[in-house]
Amino acid sequence: MNTTTNPSSRMQLVAVVERGEGDHKKAFWTRIGVAFENRDGSWNLRFDYIPARMGETTIQLRKFDPKEDREEEPAEPGRTRGARR
Repeated sequence: MNTTTNPSSRMQLVAVVERGEGDHKKAFWTRIGVAFENRDGSWNLRFDYIPARMGETTIQLRKFDPKEDREEEPAEPGRTRGARR
């Protein structure tokens, strides 16, 4: 597989699962892999994790957030890594 290190040709795969009901419904985001753009405009998807409840999960292709790409940075207190507000 020929991939490039051009940041615009690399995106992250995130899984979004909504949990709860009514006013207590909340979306949980988890980074599950990475995608690389090919020269012809198609994409290769490389999954680190596969969501268990696919029928309840939306998978999104999103730009990398440089702040989230640093593994050594601890998550904010009270916030799980990968969760978004």
